[in-house]
Order: sequence, then structure tokens, then C-alpha cells
Amino acid sequence: MGWRQKFEFGLLVAFSLVFWRNPLVDTFRLAWTNEAYTHIILIVPLSFALFCLDSKILRPALEPSRLAGSCLLLISLAFGYFVRRSGVFAADVQLASSMLTLVVWWVACIVFCFGIQVFRAFLFPICFLLWLVPLPNFVLNWIIVALQNNSAAMARCLFQLSRVPVTLKGVTLALPGIDIEVARECSSIRSTMVLIVTTMVLAHLFLRSPWRKLFLVLIAIPLSAAKNALRIYVLVGLAMRVDPGYLDGNLHHRGGIVFLVIALAVTGVLLWLLARSERRADLT
Repeated sequence: MGWRQKFEFGLLVAFSLVFWRNPLVDTFRLAWTNEAYTHIILIVPLSFALFCLDSKILRPALEPSRLAGSCLLLISLAFGYFVRRSGVFAADVQLASSMLTLVVWWVACIVFCFGIQVFRAFLFPICFLLWLVPLPNFVLNWIIVALQNNSAAMARCLFQLSRVPVTLKGVTLALPGIDIEVARECSSIRSTMVLIVTTMVLAHLFLRSPWRKLFLVLIAIPLSAAKNALRIYVLVGLAMRVDPGYLDGNLHHRGGIVFLVIALAVTGVLLWLLARSERRADLT
């Protein structure tokens, strides 16, 4: 890539960091203070690493697409200015919209300076940057409620399999001598987002088939609910048979990483099976 294109790209990115500085600061502050957005901290370093890895494999032709890039730059800048000045959006929607226009600006920078072929060659790491967009509250609430309900339903199945009498009312599990509510905090939204992000990266790195990649990413969603259900089952089981203090102990408050590792291990096994089937398909 020529020095001129790199210089132009650097200038455009530097401008974006100034123009969108407030949404950037607000987004990373949110990532540090709200567990539902912790995964955002991982996105920039992961995207950079993916760019570096793909650049060693891909050698796309350098043909800057000035017209298409200019149109995207103007659109993102105009919409970014509108979002900032209009005042018609709620704060969370405004932040999400601003970050979306920032990512579009970065896409436009790549197209303008390096061309559409480069954009296609690095499609995954570029689109991966969309994870920088913080989900608006109405979307996040829907996800959390879905995790609560599915985790409670799967936990009930685990108790039924172990022949423990259980009744599910909404997100409350009624067991002998104890009722357990799967609260919002028990949805494990942080580990769910980290699991999905990690699965996407693993699928991109180790699988070639689009259908296998999609399957692995989609399976991470019910797998996340399953790990939450296992966590509930283990905690309640320990509380009923060993010590009620487990319901408010370290395993409850800090044990999420243990069950995330279990989910990642299951993902690793599925990835190995899919990669193996891919190799077999290549030989036939």
C-alpha cells in the first residue's frame, strides 16, 4: 500500500477520533462500568489482531474507490452531525447511533483510501468493529429477559432429570424448601456477550465453510443459556445439600468465569468436530 493512501487514511481516522470523541469516551466508560458492555473493551485489540493475521494471508489489489468512499464519508458525517444536534433520540439510542456512524466512517475510510477489494478481503475484521456499537436499552432488556426465561427453563430440566421436584413460575423455580428467582443479575449477560464474541473469532480463524461458521456462532446462544442453567443447578444443589450460604457466596458472585470456561470448552469441542468434518469434506 502506498504512503499516500496510508497518510490519507491516518488523517481521516484522526479526524473521526476528534469528531466522535464524546461518543467514544462515553462508550468505553460504559464498558468499564456496566457488565453488559464489558465485551466492547475486547473489540479494538481483537480487530487489530485479525487485520494483522488476514494481511499475512490476503494480498488484495490496491485500487482506491474514491466515489464510493466519498459518498460513504459524506453520509456518515451528515448522519453523525444530525444525531449530535437533533436531540430527538434518547441518550442510549443517540450513543448507539453515533458509534454506528463512526464505524461506517471507518469503513468509508478503507474504501476511499484502499478500495472495495480491500474492504471485501478484510470483511470480517471490519464488520467485527460493529461490536463497538453499544446496544440500546430496549434491545439489551429484551436479551436479558430472554436469557432469564431460557436459563430458568433449562435449569428446571436439569432438576427434573435429577428427580428433584420443581415448579417453574415465570423465572422463579419452586423447589423443596426453597424458591429461587432467576434475577436480571443472574442472566450472565457479560459472559454471554464474551462467549458470542469469542466464538465468532474462533469460527473465523479455524473454519472456512460459511455454514459451519454460522452454526458455531448460533449454537453459542443456547449454550450461553445452558451454562447459566448449570450454574443455577450447581448453586441450588450445593445450597440444598451442603450449605445455604452458597446462594450468596463467592461461587455465586464471582464464579461466572468457571461456567464460562466450561462453555468455551464445549465450544472448542464443537469447533474441533466441525473442522474435522471440513477436512473430511475436502478429501472426498
